[in-house]
Amino acid sequence: MLLCPSLVDEAASARPTPAVKYQKVSHPRLFFPRTICSSTPHYPAHHKRSLAPTPAGSRTLPIQTSLRFDRRDAMKSATPSTTTVGPDSNDGNYMKDPDVEAVPAGRFGARDGMPAMEVKEKNDANVTVEAAGTHKSFKQMNEIERTGYLSDMVETGEKKYHKLGWVQLVVVLIVEAIALGSLSLPKAFASLGMVAGTIITVGIGFVAIYTSYVVGQVKLKYPQVTHYSDVAPLLVGPRWGPLLQWIIGAAFWLYLVLLVGSHCLTGTIAFKTITHAHVCTLVWGVVSMVLLFICALPPSFAEMAILGYIDFVSICAAILITLIATGIRAHNEPGGFAAVDWTAGAHPGTTFADAMVAVTNIVFAYSFAICQFSFMEEMHTPSDFPKSVWVLGITEIIIYTCTGAIGYAFVGNKVQSPALLSAGDTVSRIAFGVALPVIFISGSINTVTAGRYVMDKFFKHSTIRYVATPKGWAVWITMVAVISIIAFVVAEAIPFFSDLLSIISALFISGFSFYLPGIMWFVLIRQGGCFSSAKNTILTFMNIGCIIIGLVCLGCGTYAAVWDIKLSFDNHTLSGAYSCN
Repeated sequence: MLLCPSLVDEAASARPTPAVKYQKVSHPRLFFPRTICSSTPHYPAHHKRSLAPTPAGSRTLPIQTSLRFDRRDAMKSATPSTTTVGPDSNDGNYMKDPDVEAVPAGRFGARDGMPAMEVKEKNDANVTVEAAGTHKSFKQMNEIERTGYLSDMVETGEKKYHKLGWVQLVVVLIVEAIALGSLSLPKAFASLGMVAGTIITVGIGFVAIYTSYVVGQVKLKYPQVTHYSDVAPLLVGPRWGPLLQWIIGAAFWLYLVLLVGSHCLTGTIAFKTITHAHVCTLVWGVVSMVLLFICALPPSFAEMAILGYIDFVSICAAILITLIATGIRAHNEPGGFAAVDWTAGAHPGTTFADAMVAVTNIVFAYSFAICQFSFMEEMHTPSDFPKSVWVLGITEIIIYTCTGAIGYAFVGNKVQSPALLSAGDTVSRIAFGVALPVIFISGSINTVTAGRYVMDKFFKHSTIRYVATPKGWAVWITMVAVISIIAFVVAEAIPFFSDLLSIISALFISGFSFYLPGIMWFVLIRQGGCFSSAKNTILTFMNIGCIIIGLVCLGCGTYAAVWDIKLSFDNHTLSGAYSCN
């Protein structure tokens, strides 16, 4: 922790310190500037943003931006080696800004007190602040001590939320994108046929890689974009930006909460399939909700990445068990693999609505761009994102194509969704058991993303958002609990919840993953005219294609989902709200 050069000089010469003059500078993540010292602001080394270099010999102190200083006497006494900064009884300028959470945390000790601070010289160049062992309340500190305490909290929080590397970004994107829904792709192949299913799966995969790359470019060019909704003012300007930002933010948060509800229902089905117990389905729903809540307690994506490795192993194992089991069953049937009734083209009797449901299932399987801004905000080196996007995209293309094609080839047109239900009773129970981690970890990362969105929007000028104090943890745990409860209640209360989720996916994911990135390229990334060069001409047509794909999914996907709801009502296949069946 570094103080102004004037403080060091006065301490070294043992002379009374003159008044310290403070100027406004900025902190990297806290957006309105009120910090101290007259030289260039000091940023933590982990926060790799484009910053002007600090002049040689200057030393500055980062501090919580909400503090205001009117210091008249910086230190009461000084010695060449050590200066103990005690309570300043004559200084009544206590912090009164309600945006700052001033609760001692971590190494500073208990809530109702904190160590006195000690200023020491270090190699005649830097000044560090260390604990002297005497506890006193935050209000008893003078400005120097408060500065040191809050500055340490901010820097520790920034380090905590900038630990994500490109490999960890791949992991959290996999957790967010690849879930048990990948086992619905064999059913999509059955509707489209082997050839069309393979072409669409591979083609949409490469389109998703490109649109994700555009999203990453926007994040690098505009680092103030922390979540998807923050791009709205950049697209439409300050007049309509706040309204569009609110609309996108509401859609973003609502979709994430409904995804949590979807995983809650999937967990209910899994427990019911595994146990075969005569227990009310609502009981398994509550169990699933509690597990989703527990898995979502880690507040940073770097911590969630640890669970992500378990998630990836879980989904790969579930897919392999399903494919091996269905392959063995097909081999043992009369006629073997040759008797399986798969077709290269669309199955006879496939309607337009059936085909569009299949296409939208494939399209939405690649919908990882929705959380990319949120994930990249926690990267220590955001410029590494292209490696993450390519690794994730190729991994998804391989998993989805192999799962869809092989599952369809082994089972044929009678394949169920998810495909593990076609593997037989015993094997499906085993596969569901293996898939339990992916059900709850993939669901919980949506809770964390929704929670981080709220923390960053409502507590962005408070240390609460670092979740490093008792109050911060209380807010975070309460928020995770509320999101989990809302997801459970909505999922159980709406009889056609799955179809509702399909409608919302068609309305919003088509934009988040396809036509909005295309618009971003034209408005925010494009350099020069659309046809000013061969490169711009190619990119212009590519982004027009992305916009068209998104709009087709928007219209046709919504139609297919509404048609499916109507069919369910006509066939009386909907369950009641809070049903035990």
